Amino acid sequence: MIKYPNGGSFSPTSKKSKPHKHIASAANRGMSFEDAINQSNEFYLERDIAVITKRPTPINVVKVDYSHGAKITHAYFEKQSTTDYNGVYKGRYLDFEAKSSKNPTSFPLNNITPHQIKHLERVLKHGGIAFFLIELTSLHEVYYLSAEYVINFYHHAKRKSIPIKDIKKSGYLIKPTLLPRYHYLAVVDKLL
Repeated sequence: MIKYPNGGSFSPTSKKSKPHKHIASAANRGMSFEDAINQSNEFYLERDIAVITKRPTPINVVKVDYSHGAKITHAYFEKQSTTDYNGVYKGRYLDFEAKSSKNPTSFPLNNITPHQIKHLERVLKHGGIAFFLIELTSLHEVYYLSAEYVINFYHHAKRKSIPIKDIKKSGYLIKPTLLPRYHYLAVVDKLL
C-alpha cells in the first residue's frame, strides 16, 4: 500500500481478492487513529481552515511485478521519516507526530525516535508550532501534548515513559466530535 500526502492510499489488490483479517501489530495499531486525524485534516482543508497533510515515508522501489497490475515486490526506506504531519494554519507552520499507546499507566518514550526529537527541536527553533497527538487507547482518550514538554521530558527525566497523570496535567484532552473527529486546532488557537 502506498500513502499519498493527502492521507489517501493506493493498494494494488484486486476487488476480487478475499478480505483479510485485521492483524494487530505495532505497525498498524494506530491506523484508526491516523484515519481520524486524516479525516480531521480533510475537514480543515475543505473548509479552507488549514492545509495539513500526512507526510509519506520515503521509499525507493527496487522491483515491481506487472503481471497482475503494478505490485511493488521489493522496496526499502530511503531515509528515516521525520514526523507524521505538517502544514500551515493562520500563517504559521505546524508539525506534529501522532502516537497510539496501549499502556494503561504511561506513554513509553521508545515510541519516539531521536531523529524525531531533533526535527521537532529545529521546528521550534524556527518559530513553528510543534506537538504530539497521543491516543491512550486504554482510556479511549486523545491528548495534545506540546513538543517542548515532550522534548524536555525526553532529555531530562529519569523515567523512560511519561506517566498518564502527567499527560493529563500538562496536555489538553481532545474530545472526539462528529466533524472534525479530533479538533486539535482548537488547542492550537488557545496557545497562539
